[in-house]
Amino acid sequence: MGSEAEQLRRRNQELSILNAIAEALNRSVEIEEALGATLARVAELLGLRTGWVWLLREGSGRSYLAASLNLPPALVNNPRRMEGWCYCLDTFRTGDLAGAANVNVVTCTRLKDLVDDTDGLRYHASIPLYAQSQKLGVLNVASPEWRELSPDDLQLLHTVGDLLSIAIQRARLFARSMQLGAVEERNRLAREIHDTLAQGMTAVALQLETVDALLEADVPVPQARAALDRALVLNRANLEEARRSVLDLRAALLEGKSLAQAIRALARDWQAPPRLTVAITGANQPLPPRIEVGIYRIVQEALTNTLRHAQATRVSIRLSIAPQMVRCSIIDDGIGFDPTLLPAGHYGLIGLNERARLLGGTLRIASLPSTGTRLTVTVPLGGRNNDSHPGR
Repeated sequence: MGSEAEQLRRRNQELSILNAIAEALNRSVEIEEALGATLARVAELLGLRTGWVWLLREGSGRSYLAASLNLPPALVNNPRRMEGWCYCLDTFRTGDLAGAANVNVVTCTRLKDLVDDTDGLRYHASIPLYAQSQKLGVLNVASPEWRELSPDDLQLLHTVGDLLSIAIQRARLFARSMQLGAVEERNRLAREIHDTLAQGMTAVALQLETVDALLEADVPVPQARAALDRALVLNRANLEEARRSVLDLRAALLEGKSLAQAIRALARDWQAPPRLTVAITGANQPLPPRIEVGIYRIVQEALTNTLRHAQATRVSIRLSIAPQMVRCSIIDDGIGFDPTLLPAGHYGLIGLNERARLLGGTLRIASLPSTGTRLTVTVPLGGRNNDSHPGR
């Protein structure tokens, strides 16, 4: 009787967790938020506390860390360990994790050979994520010891994988629809520019031609000045319209490139005397376009400031993208300065700080005379923040 009651209790718990996962997946089309909620529930289901999700980027098939829960310090403090090849991803790509019967516990390649700051973790259960035959990624929950999963565990994890796969596909379809909407909006702006700026410039040209004709006819100056004043008014209105249109279109700055690709292209095209190097972690991690554009602008402005003021011989850009945040540092070996003694009218750093603030992030400047400068912008990624390890 006691065994039956225990089985019933466990079955109720499993159904409750599945229901909570389904509710979390249905609440939002933001996949990072759904991934975090699912990780927490699966860890609860198996009596564990740590997990992470790999997804494969559409088009390239490259893997990236899409979400994490309570990563140990050995992985949090060394993000490069959470990039590139590992046994479970390689096995998944070759199709060996194709089905509930093959969801199993494997030794974690990323924790192998580590001794300190691992929270005792060594193994993880790998749950494959598919959309029909399309490979989406892998959900891992980690454990300090190997344990065989029961048939019920395997079937339940397979169900979780199916739910999560559907949510990922739905989120990607939603993102595509948003991109199509953005293309339509840019086309609308292009038409608007043609209909407003082009007509406005034509009106300015007509007024200036009138001024020229009046001067040629040797008419009184006040009459010619009136036409000139009208041209100036029209020109100011066109200038404001141009500024508004540029602001609306600036999100197209990185069209076709990710932030990592754009920064690498910037380094390839770098012609200035200071040697520029780039180090990027998490290059495959997708970011919202607004954040990509904002950080790219910050990098551009920081490099411009370096060229103008730093007298540096070496400059480096260090970009780190994780599910919880994106951090970018621009470091030079120049003459440095005291940030508390900036001269009046020095608007470059004020603009950088404002850009970081508009992204919901922070800007930090570390510099002293003769020691070089390190400028770091950190932007949290909202609902992606699922890593609450106290050692973070």
